[in-house]
Amino acid sequence: MKIRPAKQEDINVLLKFEQELIKFERPFDPTLKKGVISYYDISKRIEDENSYVLLVESDNEIVGSGFADIVKSKPFLKHDYFISLGFFYVKENYRSKGVNKLILNGLIKWSKNRGLSEVRLSVYDKNINAKSAYLNYGFEPNLLEMKLKI
Repeated sequence: MKIRPAKQEDINVLLKFEQELIKFERPFDPTLKKGVISYYDISKRIEDENSYVLLVESDNEIVGSGFADIVKSKPFLKHDYFISLGFFYVKENYRSKGVNKLILNGLIKWSKNRGLSEVRLSVYDKNINAKSAYLNYGFEPNLLEMKLKI
């Protein structure tokens, strides 16, 4: 397996990954609209110098993805900017083979090279497998968003 930055030529595969990710996450979030939706502007992120989209390939097939964005912090936080991670998707037959770890390592390296040390991501509370993977990597829970339907 090899890791590389995404290119515009990869966009069709990445858009399919996004829909697969949304399909997987729908059971965790009943507030998502029905039908085709989009979480990310992947094409823009590929071109943006403050974003980094990484892919993992195996035998010239894209099997995983993730991105890092540099985000301005709220004025009350100690750090001026932080890294926001997202778009972690791994094709089913490549799961539990270290693909996400390769992507995380690459995104963390890029973040350090940009001089940033605060890294954050969001994960659905009921997505036990993802939470476990991030905890094992060294992430710590920070803030729980709660909702109430009235």
